[in-house]
Amino acid sequence: MIKNFFPNKIALITLVSACLVVFATMGLRQTFGLFSNNFEVDCGISTTEFGLAIAIHAIIWGIFTPIAGRFADKQGGNIITIFALIFYGIGVFLLGNNFNTGAWFQINLGLLVGLGLAGAAGPIIASQVTKHFPNENRTKAAGFVTACGGLGMFVFPIASRFFISETTWQNTFVIFSVFLLLMCIPAYLMKRPQTENSNNNNTNNNNKSNDDLIPVLKESFAHSGFRLLILGFFVCGFQITLVATHVPRYVQDRGLEDWAAFAILSLIGLFNIIGTLLMGYLGDKYSKKILLSGLYFLRAISMLVFILLPASTISAIAFGISFGVLWLATVPATNGIVAQIFGTKNLTMLFGIVFLSHQIGSFLGAYLGGLFYDIFGNFDYVWYLAITLSIIATLLHLPIDERPIRREATI
Repeated sequence: MIKNFFPNKIALITLVSACLVVFATMGLRQTFGLFSNNFEVDCGISTTEFGLAIAIHAIIWGIFTPIAGRFADKQGGNIITIFALIFYGIGVFLLGNNFNTGAWFQINLGLLVGLGLAGAAGPIIASQVTKHFPNENRTKAAGFVTACGGLGMFVFPIASRFFISETTWQNTFVIFSVFLLLMCIPAYLMKRPQTENSNNNNTNNNNKSNDDLIPVLKESFAHSGFRLLILGFFVCGFQITLVATHVPRYVQDRGLEDWAAFAILSLIGLFNIIGTLLMGYLGDKYSKKILLSGLYFLRAISMLVFILLPASTISAIAFGISFGVLWLATVPATNGIVAQIFGTKNLTMLFGIVFLSHQIGSFLGAYLGGLFYDIFGNFDYVWYLAITLSIIATLLHLPIDERPIRREATI
């Protein structure tokens, strides 16, 4: 069965390497909210300033993902991923070495971490991997990559709590930065598909128009389904960044112990593995747009129940589990729809454009969460906004036409 799934050895090596990289990059990103109190007490960073830094790295991540994707589609993604890991590692290292106040805080957690995520996080890595697989296995391949990101989200919050208790929060960032730089080794092993290399070597003037940027963008934006995916993914970004950034403060304000925040983020990571693998399996069998609509509806229910129930350990655990199943399960299905409609030739760039909308949502989820908290003294209004957006996303995905627009999309 494994032989039937992997087209060749390069596909196997690329998938395993990608899983290692995403484990580190997505796992570490899940921990920043856990340090918000440390930043406030030791560095004088307010909730709004912290939210702004997360918002900046979200928008930098989004802006540079299509650019990195275009480079990856043309030249291969391993080089851009290595540079991204170096930026990420430097930013995290400096956060633990007194470059964590004022403008330095925004540069490191905002700019450098954002550049790192743009070239080395799940969305761009998943797109590089799915190029190796036929249409019937693409969503599953993306699901494996995203699930490893979920494993990192489970492990890193636990590791953060351990290292903070054994050393300091500053040393914890230093340790994480070293781990990120080590990921340059598997990143180097992420190769392009052999068929794509062959096609590029034989490119001539007759097919050059398929490779030009402007025709590709015109074709994609002319498709109503692509535009709807862009709008829907905005909601995903708003919700998950709101939760990852501000839930630690939210549960503490509601009277729960600090460990409840670690538990929620770890459970989200753990059950994200189940959710993404399940979506990967279902997405290759059923309509991806229907699966996405159902996912956003269930997110609205999960958030509504969480904020309405009395604060308790049980409600915190239930939210971590339920929202975890729905966390990044959007990625395999959304990536799969883009590949199914447009093919894989420009997949990394096109999914990067969809992901830019996700990161605009992330910017607002992080920043508005902190701003609303400082203005109103609670997160209630931003929760209501997140729930409303979820209902809108449920409806947005239903009209999407998933049919391929050219023969390449079915290969």
